[in-house]
Amino acid sequence: MNWKTIRNKKWFRWGSNIYVLVSLVFVIWMLFFDTNSWWFTHRELDHEIEKLQLQKKHLQQEIAKDKKALKALRDKKELERFAREEYYYKKDNEEIFIIEYEDSLKTIQND
Repeated sequence: MNWKTIRNKKWFRWGSNIYVLVSLVFVIWMLFFDTNSWWFTHRELDHEIEKLQLQKKHLQQEIAKDKKALKALRDKKELERFAREEYYYKKDNEEIFIIEYEDSLKTIQND
C-alpha cells in the first residue's frame, strides 16, 4: 500500500478534514482538560451527592429519634423524669445530690 492509495480512502479524507480535527480536539479538551470538564466536575458532584445522601439518612434517623422522644414527653410522668435527669429539677420538699465519680471528673495535670 502506498501513500496515494491511503489518501484516497474515505476514512482518511474524513479524518484529515480540518473541521473534524478541530472539533475532535475541542471535544477532548472540554471533556477532560477544562476546569469545568465533564470528567472531573461529575466525579466531584457524584462524591458530593453521596455525602449529602449519607447526611440526609443520618438526619432522618435523628428526626425519627426526636419524634419518638417528643411523643414520650407528652406523658406527664415522662416529662417529669426527663426534667429531673437532664435539668436537675426537683420538688419543693426534696434535695438532690449529684454524685460524680473520680474517673468522670476532669483533673488538671501539673507538668
